[in-house]
Amino acid sequence: MPAVEASVPRTRHAVRDRLLAQGMAGVRYQELVDDLLLIVSELVSNAVTHAAELSPEVTTELSVRRGWVRVSVEDGDPYRPKALESDTARTGGRGLLLVKSVTLQAGGVCDVERTGEGGKVIWASLPVPPELEH
Repeated sequence: MPAVEASVPRTRHAVRDRLLAQGMAGVRYQELVDDLLLIVSELVSNAVTHAAELSPEVTTELSVRRGWVRVSVEDGDPYRPKALESDTARTGGRGLLLVKSVTLQAGGVCDVERTGEGGKVIWASLPVPPELEH
């Protein structure tokens, strides 16, 4: 998608639709879907806000494998962002802190990696809830 603000809700809706198409509907998956939508919103928003000058496009990937869902956002900016500590005086800058917190609370993992083209990909993997016992 283009690195513009309108891509944030468009990407969120596309991820939601893809999760639902993968069968992740209903109460069992609600928290997972909500967490993933928050994460993708924050990551795309960060890429649009901070990387658009060097990266006119942002790529989002969603994969579901072996009990895990991974969402990643790639841009062409080489700067590796850091999660800022909570600072009540700032009006922004806590997106990655929120992503880390939500990911860890869900029992997942997240990281930032360099791409072969010199940019970066930020990703988060969350576990899919186990089957409910009857």
